Amino acid sequence: MKPLAQSARRIFGLVYRHVALYRRSWPRLLEISYWPTLELLIWGFTASYFAHATLNPGLLAGGALIAGVLLWEVTLRGQLGVTYSFLEDIWSRNLGHVFVSPLRPAELVASLLVVSLLRTLVGLFPATILAYLLYSFNILHLGPVLLLFFINLLFMGWWVALLIVALLFRYGAGAEALAWTVAFGITPFACVFYPVAVLPPWLQPLALALPAAHIFEGMRAALLYNLTDWRNLAAAATLNAAWLLVAIAVFGLQFRAARIRGALIAIGE
Repeated sequence: MKPLAQSARRIFGLVYRHVALYRRSWPRLLEISYWPTLELLIWGFTASYFAHATLNPGLLAGGALIAGVLLWEVTLRGQLGVTYSFLEDIWSRNLGHVFVSPLRPAELVASLLVVSLLRTLVGLFPATILAYLLYSFNILHLGPVLLLFFINLLFMGWWVALLIVALLFRYGAGAEALAWTVAFGITPFACVFYPVAVLPPWLQPLALALPAAHIFEGMRAALLYNLTDWRNLAAAATLNAAWLLVAIAVFGLQFRAARIRGALIAIGE
């Protein structure tokens, strides 16, 4: 066989290796078109909002958009704080050692939530300072209702994280990509930068099923009209409680199934 043909065969072997990896892992396959589609949805809906906005565009850009970025980071950092900490145990092959100890699943989850809270606070502090120094935007101007926004968005990040960890129990390390794609994928439907009304009518029920959409509707009411939207806050809290119960149930089922299969030891392999 000629050297060129041998080289082509070796190259094909390596290419096929990666193709086979994607073929057998739907999370990796989904990720290929995930980010371009996500960016299109987010900025397409944002552009539509600006095109039809009756308020001062400068006020929207200077206030609502920056506040949206900062508050949505609460959910993103909260979710990543849990899933990334869990993945570190997988990557270090430490998960099996953790669960042969007397540690209970609830205690593991509690520790991950505490770490997530600390990571979120530490991560957001410099961003909040920079928003004030660079853009003269003070998130504290939202008033005491800011604490309710923070708590609801953090809880949303936590139940999303529990669902992702449950998928890691089910699909193993092949589902790692979900740890940093799921919460970002929710962004277009969380209505961070635009109201729910901007979405097509058939997408609005999906957005309203998420606590974040109600929180950001309340944020814009507080920021642009100086109003506290208790109705949306109550809806967000109710949805968070419902989704949290679902996440706990799914997590418990997948954890028990993984323990029966022996996947807790082999998950990092």
